[in-house]
Amino acid sequence: MRILVTNDDGIHAPGLAIAEAIARELSSDIWVVAPESDQSGVSHSLSLNDPLRLRQADERRFAVKGTPTDCVIMAVRHLMNEALPDLVISGVNRGQNAADDVTYSGTVAAAMEGTILGIPSIALSQAYRGPVKRDEIPWACAQEHAPGVIRKVLAEGIPQGVLVNINFPACRPADVRGVAVSVQGRRDQAMLRIDPRLDGRGNPYFWVAFTREPFALHAGTDLAALDDNRISVTPLRLDLTDQPTLTRYAQLFD
Repeated sequence: MRILVTNDDGIHAPGLAIAEAIARELSSDIWVVAPESDQSGVSHSLSLNDPLRLRQADERRFAVKGTPTDCVIMAVRHLMNEALPDLVISGVNRGQNAADDVTYSGTVAAAMEGTILGIPSIALSQAYRGPVKRDEIPWACAQEHAPGVIRKVLAEGIPQGVLVNINFPACRPADVRGVAVSVQGRRDQAMLRIDPRLDGRGNPYFWVAFTREPFALHAGTDLAALDDNRISVTPLRLDLTDQPTLTRYAQLFD
C-alpha cells in the first residue's frame, strides 16, 4: 500500500513525524508532501495567484510553499502521478478538529482533496486541554491507537465521496475508553471573538480569539466522545446538499 502523508502544521511539525510513524505501521511505501510553513485554518484554499515552490527535503519527502490542498494536488498530479497513493493520511494535527473546526481545518481539507481525487483519505488530530506547551501534547495517544483504528476503517472500506475524520482524546494511551463513531458536533459560536491590541507604535491590530468557557455537549457527537476520553471517528461527505430542504425548495419552485 502506497501512502501519502501531509498536514497543515508544516513540514517541521512534530505531528507530521507522528503521522509518518503511524503510516509506517501500515506500509513501507511512504511519501511525505507537506506545507513549507504552518497553514492552520486555511481550510480548503487553493493557490491560484501565486506559484507553488517545491523543495525536496529528503527521499520521498517534499515541502510545498502552499496550502495543504496544494500539497495533495502536487503529490498526486506531479510527484506520484506514475504510481498514485492508495491512501492519504493528513495530520496528526496539533489540536482537535471536531465540530466547527472541520470547516476551518487545513488538515481535514487535505483529506477532502484526496477524496475529490478518488483516493481514500483520513484526517488525524490530537486533542489537548487548555494552554499547553508544544512538548506537552499527548502525541502518544494518536501514535499508539491510530494504526489499529485505521486498519479497521480500511478493512470496512471508505465509500467514494466520503472522508474519515479521526480525533484522539487529550489523555494517555492507557486512559482511552474506546472508539465512538460520532456525528459532527457544534459549538456555541459566542466563544468566537476579536481581541483588539496596540503595537509598539500605538497602531491597532487584532487577533481572532476564543473564549474558553464550558458549553453544552450533546450525546453522540465528536465533542462528547473526546470529553469522555474516547477516540472519535466521523465519516464526512463531500456532498453538502441538504436533502430535506432540497425537496421543499423543489416543491416551492415546481
